[in-house]
Amino acid sequence: MKVVATKKAPEALGPYSQGYVHNGIFYSAGQVPINPETGEVEADTIEGQTEQVCKNLGAVLAEAGTTFDKVLKTTCFLADMGDFAAFNEVYAKYFTSKPARSCVAVKTLPKNVKCEVELIAVVGE
Repeated sequence: MKVVATKKAPEALGPYSQGYVHNGIFYSAGQVPINPETGEVEADTIEGQTEQVCKNLGAVLAEAGTTFDKVLKTTCFLADMGDFAAFNEVYAKYFTSKPARSCVAVKTLPKNVKCEVELIAVVGE
């Protein structure tokens, strides 16, 4: 197993890694909309937060040696399902290959953010 860690995405908020590659598959931890340069959540809209989450995911994908078009599955967490359509608008710009996905509403996310996304992707194909 190879640990994936990059300064271009936020450091883990707890005792976990940004991700692992095992047998040609990358498993990411959930990414929240923290700007890795400042360590802060800067966006206050679902669109802005989703954009930062996707940038963070792009950074961990790159560090793992893969890209958005190799993503097999995402799991998306929204603090408010009323943000579903706006979330999808931004999400669709990044996940153009339309990977399998689950999207659920949750009571609270770390730092009271509006969204979090984790993913599984192929590496090296």
